[in-house]
Amino acid sequence: MDEVLLKKIEQKIHDSISNQDDIKELIKSLSSIDNSQSFALGIVVGRLYNTFFYQSKRILKREPTKQEFEDFLKYIENKKSDLDNLW
Repeated sequence: MDEVLLKKIEQKIHDSISNQDDIKELIKSLSSIDNSQSFALGIVVGRLYNTFFYQSKRILKREPTKQEFEDFLKYIENKKSDLDNLW
């Protein structure tokens, strides 16, 4: 994965950790749909995917390749323990 793109994703993870209250409030407001940890993780991963896709287009001036997407998935998998600690 492109180094600049990776830094942007790292920043989004840091932002998510720093803004736990925002995430908790979002999860609480959607708790009538689902109040599980996997749902909360889905919200965070959705934010990260949005960052990955948007920044790929902005930084690389193109949509991410299949390999870049697979790299992103591996990256998220490696960061799962950090993400689990958000709530």
